Amino acid sequence: MAEANKSGPVPVRGAHAQLPITLEGAEKSTLQNRIFEQIRAMILGGQLRGGDTLPTTRELSQQLRISRNTAVLAYERLIAEGYIQTRPYVGTFVSPGIPDTARLSAKSEPPAAEARAPGASAADTRLPRVHSIVNPNRRGLVADFWLGRPDPQSFPLAAWSQHIRNRLKSACSILTEYNDPVGLLELRQVIAKHLGPARGVTVDPEQIVIVGGCQDGFNLVSRLLVTQGCPAVVESPCYQGAAYVLESFGAKLHPVPVDRDGLDVSRLPDVRGAVVYVTPSHQYPTGVTLSLQRRLALIAWAASHESYIIEDDYDSDFCFVGSPLTALKGLDFSERVIYMGTFSKSMGPGLRLGYVVFPKRLAKEAGRLKTLMNNGQGWLEQAAMVDFMKTGGFGRHLRRIRRIYRARRDALIAALQKHFGEIDILGDQAGMHLAWRLPDGFPPASEVEALALRAGVGVYGLASGAACHFGADDESERFIVMGFAALTEREIEDGVARLARALKERESVPAARPEPPLRISADASALPG
Repeated sequence: MAEANKSGPVPVRGAHAQLPITLEGAEKSTLQNRIFEQIRAMILGGQLRGGDTLPTTRELSQQLRISRNTAVLAYERLIAEGYIQTRPYVGTFVSPGIPDTARLSAKSEPPAAEARAPGASAADTRLPRVHSIVNPNRRGLVADFWLGRPDPQSFPLAAWSQHIRNRLKSACSILTEYNDPVGLLELRQVIAKHLGPARGVTVDPEQIVIVGGCQDGFNLVSRLLVTQGCPAVVESPCYQGAAYVLESFGAKLHPVPVDRDGLDVSRLPDVRGAVVYVTPSHQYPTGVTLSLQRRLALIAWAASHESYIIEDDYDSDFCFVGSPLTALKGLDFSERVIYMGTFSKSMGPGLRLGYVVFPKRLAKEAGRLKTLMNNGQGWLEQAAMVDFMKTGGFGRHLRRIRRIYRARRDALIAALQKHFGEIDILGDQAGMHLAWRLPDGFPPASEVEALALRAGVGVYGLASGAACHFGADDESERFIVMGFAALTEREIEDGVARLARALKERESVPAARPEPPLRISADASALPG
């Protein structure tokens, strides 16, 4: 078992020779998932507190009459997410202080409105949920396939530094004044010019609001359009960060399944005045592209149902096969699409720069609400981005990293084919990540994730990959999502090779006894899985 901390033993306040874990009734989740969820619930619910000692994996396997390997995998995941710690030759303990990142990476609850009392909002029963965050500074991983992380070595530091220095030469008066909350006009002008040839979007600078990335944009749009009980159509699976923001404003989520052609528009609900959140260019997390026919059908549906579409175009700068389809906004003659773009993927999330393009009839009110949210983004970063785009540096940067990311995508696919044979891949035509549908006979995604972590590799199932899935648990457990942009081709090959070895070693470990499908009672865990 991995060593979580090399400091001395924590004080043991209480010893738990046995834990009240029930495995009866489980049919849609693996045993290690059920063990993980129930121990996590005891920790977050206060039944287990920091410093409490836990039974050994041998004791736990004997208590539950399962293989020891199953208990080890459950403990490995609890250690990885920060809930427990192990001390060599001492024991295993509940972590003294549960870090925020552990709560953020816990498997999310299903956001169905039925989980709350009729008419109750999310704020009536609990704090708003937040999307999964993985600590970017965690050590010990040979290869971390976390999603959406640009290559740090490819940041155009020399050019960016020069633009910063040039702007600072005459910036004293500007830096001591407030600026327009909707964003620097120069930046809105160059963005409008960029969107024409890049995404087929014709827009006036007055329709653009500069925000601190897409998460900031979700909050602005929700403040503008979402009221208590408002219908919000989301993809299933979809990005947690968007779904949770909509939910926090009181929206009632209506998940619509995604297939290989994107959102299944034939299953759109019969609701009016809705907000529809989609990622059509590179669906998150599956990576599929919404077909042209469905794009047109979705826009027609929004017009006929007096609804608005939020188009999250988060990584459309990276198209590897053919030309990207025109953005929904470029096809929107009824002014029903709100377009979101970001520099977090093309440059880096540390800049906190993104933008929202509103229909003309909403632009003025959106600007007023942005003023309520904050007094605008930092002037210096906006000004440097203006110069970077005007001088052609941004275009050259995109062409360069597009070539790099294409090579890394190819390396990942080649490594998966080398070690696993024929593979079912989604989303490889664009973007910074792809989804791998696990072959029949493979363990569920959560177990693959835990096995990979023990081997020093970070791969992610849907829940830990910041995705909400509204279907059956067994279906969501068939996908692994892997980001490739921030890894070298050598790291990619090494990571996949280690994953393959870990899965092969798992097959060679005999179980202590056969494990038939078990069931778990509905109230066995304080947190829905």
